[in-house]
Amino acid sequence: MSRYSLTIILLLLIYSCSEPLPRRPISNHTQSYMKASVNLNKKINIVEEEAIKYYMNQDTLSVYYNSQNGFWYKYLIKNNESILTPSIGDEVEFEYEISDLLENVIYSNKTLGVQKYKIDKENIESGIQNGLKLMKEKEEIIFLFPSYNAFGFSGDKEKIGVKQPLIYKVKLNKINRNNESN
Repeated sequence: MSRYSLTIILLLLIYSCSEPLPRRPISNHTQSYMKASVNLNKKINIVEEEAIKYYMNQDTLSVYYNSQNGFWYKYLIKNNESILTPSIGDEVEFEYEISDLLENVIYSNKTLGVQKYKIDKENIESGIQNGLKLMKEKEEIIFLFPSYNAFGFSGDKEKIGVKQPLIYKVKLNKINRNNESN
């Protein structure tokens, strides 16, 4: 073997034993892709909001309130005797059912049963999390949630479709005060 061949082999061995250089991650999320995604989501939100407004306009006998969290609601039973609403850490007991905007029941309150939830301490859909904070004991409210306040852009993989606005009929049975919130 010649010196030249030996030098090349030696250089190849040294180079192959060195630490690998890190590669830059490959990303398909360019700025234009992100802008297109944001614009698509804005359009979806507008379509969902228009569907919810259409639903409310069909219900001429009810007064709907617009929450600061991007959903609408109306009272079925209002408790004017109490001023107590849940605070962070309070455990609430509630019942609810979920329907689509055509009022087809997706999950009945019998199927879901009585739920217990610690306000802002456990995971739950953002709409119901914020809606419960508006309620007093013994109140019953209908919430109209755009998909981003309910099951989002993925649905629940069973009965709720992707990007589906929903109706939640919620009855708050009891507020168990957290000792720290008294």
